[in-house]
Amino acid sequence: MTTASQIAVADGALGFWKALGEVWPTTREQRCWVHKTANILNKMPKSLHTKAKRALQEIWMAETKTDAVKAFDASVETYEVKYDKAADCLTKDRDALLAFYDFPAEHWKHLRNDKPH
Repeated sequence: MTTASQIAVADGALGFWKALGEVWPTTREQRCWVHKTANILNKMPKSLHTKAKRALQEIWMAETKTDAVKAFDASVETYEVKYDKAADCLTKDRDALLAFYDFPAEHWKHLRNDKPH
């Protein structure tokens, strides 16, 4: 018998998340910030990429979940009027993007993205 992980990290591959939910329904989802950042930037003009990437990093590099939520909300507020598709891309996965903050801080660097460290 295998036991479920507490959290799984991956990109937006729907098949993976569906299978995970069927096999381990209690495992939390953590969306990969590397992939999500690329998806968001693809919905914005290149001239804003550096600024937007910095704003997104303020979310996933925040010292606390409270600070991350503030940075998250600020990013959405900044971009939702002119770049609603980018803001929607960010907000639709809010819980899955911030899930790692519910685990010990020493694990955060491994849980933010699905790239090996």
